[in-house]
Amino acid sequence: MSMLTPPGMGGKYRITGNQYPRMRRPRNNRRIVLSAVAAVAVVGLIGWGTVQLIHVFGGRFGSSHTTASASHCAVGSKAGGAPASVPKPAAVTVNVYNATSRGGLAKTTADELKKRGFAVGKVGNAPAAYDKKVKGTAILLGGPPAQGALKVLGTQLAAADVKTDPSRTGAADVDLIIGDGFAALDPQKNADQALAALTQAAPTASSPGHAKAC
Repeated sequence: MSMLTPPGMGGKYRITGNQYPRMRRPRNNRRIVLSAVAAVAVVGLIGWGTVQLIHVFGGRFGSSHTTASASHCAVGSKAGGAPASVPKPAAVTVNVYNATSRGGLAKTTADELKKRGFAVGKVGNAPAAYDKKVKGTAILLGGPPAQGALKVLGTQLAAADVKTDPSRTGAADVDLIIGDGFAALDPQKNADQALAALTQAAPTASSPGHAKAC
């Protein structure tokens, strides 16, 4: 009998050998898998947090640079004067035509436009193509190059319809054709506000010596 066999035990309970058996706890595979998953999650969170910090600080510095650039562009635009694509009223020649049966509208309207700084061209009855045929407030008519001039004139009469005549080539010569729905030009205050808003919203021409566009 081996020395490892307790007294009184034998037979099938007899322990053979000269060393105590080693009792090893079974491996817990589930715990190993969970630990690995937790480690991967921690590493992922750390990486995600790092990316977010980079975005936050990078966006802050980038927005500051963008704001500074925008401010610089705004200052440059004001220094450059009125945008080239929007002429001043004095550079716009308006031909005023009366398409209604009411007499005197063309002259009174032309006089008011002159007071507001516009140049006045022809004044009289509307051409046959429009005479007694304009049911709305008015029609603003000009060629493709006169789109800026039409916008400026439109600030004086917001309800007018704008039309383009492809056969006309002048950039500063436009027509105001008075229709049956016309009463008067827009109030001076409203027209001035509309003109100021148009001037600020229009793109400015690049100043000489500044190659970089804003």
